[in-house]
Amino acid sequence: MPVLRLHIGAMGCRRCVREVSALLRDVAGVRLVTAEARGKTVTIVGEMMTEQVLAAFGGTPYRPRLIEVAAED
Repeated sequence: MPVLRLHIGAMGCRRCVREVSALLRDVAGVRLVTAEARGKTVTIVGEMMTEQVLAAFGGTPYRPRLIEVAAED
């Protein structure tokens, strides 16, 4: 199953983590979202399309940067 890792520069608190996680859970194909405020990273597992994941941030203050696209072991 595909895994995406994103860096979200503006995600620095628990509220931001909740908002970003909620945005990503609404993307078709997303199975699991793990967000970490300290490292400002999000790991997403599922059969989602990268373009849809990135588009979910439209109209928000969050600007995702793709770190990695991999297959889950």
